[in-house]
Amino acid sequence: MSNLYDIPLNKIDGAPAKLRDYAGKVLLVVNVASKCGLTPQYEGLEALYKARKGDGLEVLGFPANDFRGQEPGTEEEIAEFCSTTYGVDFPLFKKISVVGPEKHPLYKALTEAAPTTEGDGPMRTRLQGFGIETGGPGEVLWNFEKFLVGRDGQVVARFAPDVPADGPRITAAI
Repeated sequence: MSNLYDIPLNKIDGAPAKLRDYAGKVLLVVNVASKCGLTPQYEGLEALYKARKGDGLEVLGFPANDFRGQEPGTEEEIAEFCSTTYGVDFPLFKKISVVGPEKHPLYKALTEAAPTTEGDGPMRTRLQGFGIETGGPGEVLWNFEKFLVGRDGQVVARFAPDVPADGPRITAAI
């Protein structure tokens, strides 16, 4: 697995970045979308960020339009939506792909490091009930899947999209 800290990224405003910018902190990496049934999770992500930022937690949002076109906007539209609708203050990054052949190297590294998802099952069953094909083992299931990265840059845990960011599973893991 490549070192997560060295993978080139771009913040939502286009500025170059790397996870190394957050070295020594606990990271909650989340693929986000503005037009998803789970979009209200922005509230919980922001609440968690506000509550734990002082303890060294960073929530990092990666918009992705991989699931039924639920993130169609430009970076400017996404940033505006997140700010005005949910008061998002945690870092957002340029839109990327988190599944399939165009999967961003960050998500390739994350899914290789944590191929299984805690809390997987109910969401997968619900999606399949709607006739939605879900990716194979190791693939990101849907928007708002969460990866917890320890202060040492190693992936510690991975949580299903419907596991709330400010819920007991994630807060205990942090």
